[in-house]
Amino acid sequence: MKPDSARAPIVLIVEDEAPLRQAVARHLGEQGFEVIQAATVSGGLAAVWEHQPDVVLLDVLLPDGSGYELCAKLRPITSAAIIYLTALGQDGAVVRGLDAGGDDYMAKPFNLDVLTARINSQLRRTASPRAARIDVPPLHLDFLTGQVLLEGREIDLTKMELQLLGFFATNIGVGATQEELLTSVWRAKSITATNTVRQTVSSLRRKLSLDEASPFELEFTSGKRYVFRQVRFDPPASLVD
Repeated sequence: MKPDSARAPIVLIVEDEAPLRQAVARHLGEQGFEVIQAATVSGGLAAVWEHQPDVVLLDVLLPDGSGYELCAKLRPITSAAIIYLTALGQDGAVVRGLDAGGDDYMAKPFNLDVLTARINSQLRRTASPRAARIDVPPLHLDFLTGQVLLEGREIDLTKMELQLLGFFATNIGVGATQEELLTSVWRAKSITATNTVRQTVSSLRRKLSLDEASPFELEFTSGKRYVFRQVRFDPPASLVD
């Protein structure tokens, strides 16, 4: 069954066995997913930064490291669901994988239809609890299409920037620390990668032109909290005539 979404969910497969990786990619492509492939820890990390997948399928034994290590690196920078696909099916391996930040674990060999069901289950679980749209005129967010409009101008945001802006838009005037944002937006189990928050906030501030007489401001207070506020709203002419 194809995912019911205006934007096809992105699945990253990190697997060094090319025949298996390609078979999984072909099956998921037929199910309507957008599929990205990588064969190493370094390649998987780069692919997450570039493509911001919704789900990561992760082998444990990789040429340049372990899937456990990659999972630990990914958790501070992505909210993607992480599903291990590995021949290591012992209880200890499963526990280690989940403790590293994984969401699910499938032992090889596995059924492709079951894998698809597991992916869809994770997508439902990690779906944003917010409404499909958030409207704080003149800011409009559409989480189904990824479209963001500010004063009628379309803003091109990454997935994480959109999630962060959605958090701010539903918590206007309420401050959040970098650690709280990592937990709420990134679902990070580690709170050490606060530079990730700073970089995303900086990019969001630039793309929304928040320092250029914008209707909104994003302040980093002396109490080390980010506060998103609406500072100007020009109502449509029909409301003031």
